Amino acid sequence: MKKLQPPGWAEPKGYANGIMARGALIFVGGQVGWNAAQQFESDDFIVQTKQALINIAAVLQAGGAGPEHMVRMTWYVTDRLEYTARLKELGAAYREVMGRNFPAMTCVEVSGLVEDRARIEIEVTAVLPD
Repeated sequence: MKKLQPPGWAEPKGYANGIMARGALIFVGGQVGWNAAQQFESDDFIVQTKQALINIAAVLQAGGAGPEHMVRMTWYVTDRLEYTARLKELGAAYREVMGRNFPAMTCVEVSGLVEDRARIEIEVTAVLPD
């Protein structure tokens, strides 16, 4: 994989502007912050985010991949103000699960998610090199 950073652009923090990759594609459907039994253990945004990331890592592992193979993440949050207010905690939870693997990323505030208790849903595309 190769990070794409146009010349003269400021270095992004916590994501990449673009990634170029070749190999087997892995598409991880939207993961919310519930456990493997599909039960929420908390309504806290950071706790749910960490669990969603753990879920993503488990799906990647099932495909023979890891966080280092992620090329794109889309985050759907129900409260962008909480997202931005808690970035320090969010970054710590992210690095604990995903390490320093920062794919291209989009974050969108939505009015709600299918699961009523869900505060966040994250989908991932990964590429397992040939």
